[in-house]
Amino acid sequence: MHHHYLIHKPYGYLSQFVYQLKRPKKLLGELYEFPPNTMAIGRLDEDSEGLLLLTTDGMMSEIVRSKKVEKEYFAQVDGMITEAAVEQLRNGVEIGVHGKKYKTKKCRAFRLDVISNLGERGKKIRDERHGPTSWVSITLTEGKFRQVRKMTSAVGFPTLRLVRVRVGNIHLNDLKAGQVIEVTHFDV
Repeated sequence: MHHHYLIHKPYGYLSQFVYQLKRPKKLLGELYEFPPNTMAIGRLDEDSEGLLLLTTDGMMSEIVRSKKVEKEYFAQVDGMITEAAVEQLRNGVEIGVHGKKYKTKKCRAFRLDVISNLGERGKKIRDERHGPTSWVSITLTEGKFRQVRKMTSAVGFPTLRLVRVRVGNIHLNDLKAGQVIEVTHFDV
């Protein structure tokens, strides 16, 4: 029998269970007593937060990571993002991936005037003295290394905070940072 989990990965944690380099890092196993062979489906980098699915079922991992399953992110960006920048995001932008240029696939993107309560981030981003910020929703079916951060930077609005709010039909909803819920299956 396999185990499946929804987790709100907090800021400052790695999306893994083992880290063998010298600097100590916060790992997912510190948040919950997961059974052996539990793996994260996809990753959120250390500075990102939000919905992460974990499973002991390798086949389920392949299904969720496929290009058929949408992943939605809310990105808080530096400055007031323009409609022209959002349109560029929708149509695909050129980013660097492994030292090569890559044009992202078309995606859904729109400015968010109101965001749901995401809670406070573990580390303060900055204060109002540094200028305004705004939020954008970006929904992808691909997942290159630090893709959303690279995309917003490419259109002139670097990401300050990044939260994954949805994977397929599964939403972050009111899950609090660090909270883990075991589920019977993933309905993506």
